[in-house]
Amino acid sequence: MPGPDSSLEEALLAQGAGAIAGVDEVGRGPLAGPVVAAAVIFDPATLPEGLNDSKKLSERKREALTALLMERCLVGIGSASVAEIDEINILRASHLAMLRAVEALPVRPDHLLIDGNMIPRDCPCPASAVIKGDARSVSIAAASIVAKSWRDKGMRDLAQQYPGYGWETNMGYPSKSHISALRDLGVTPHHRRSFKPVHNILFQEISAKP
Repeated sequence: MPGPDSSLEEALLAQGAGAIAGVDEVGRGPLAGPVVAAAVIFDPATLPEGLNDSKKLSERKREALTALLMERCLVGIGSASVAEIDEINILRASHLAMLRAVEALPVRPDHLLIDGNMIPRDCPCPASAVIKGDARSVSIAAASIVAKSWRDKGMRDLAQQYPGYGWETNMGYPSKSHISALRDLGVTPHHRRSFKPVHNILFQEISAKP
């Protein structure tokens, strides 16, 4: 399958849209850490080469592209905390992070291209949901790269405060070593208590208390 291109953005420009932002989030699946989203408005003349779905790029490539995107594009970053994920559920928290990323942009977009099959409620401007958008749209691909780089850095920082869970490599996802550490070391303030593996361990801890 070919990589993302700018055909979706070009179609919107032809219809009269000005600023078009690609929006994507990272971190729905982990047991720990926030969900992070990015919104990117790019200038075709300065767009870095090599944009693709962030999962298909090496960490080094993502970080290099993120530095270029932050320099050459308009970028907004938003997140939803573990407490918010537990309170409103991961889907709504993901949408909240997306809306915060759009709000963080220095200009208000005319249209959003949002990865996935749903448009968040209370969207501040017209928007289109794009299934597998990070493989189809360069602006969504750019947003996925920035969001993943930003979240990965945050998880590496947390790993230094909470060693033993392997967050510097698993980024909070439910790897075998993470699950094992969760059982051995217990639940941290950065674990999502509404997620079943964490909830079950927490419930066992509470039940075991005299």
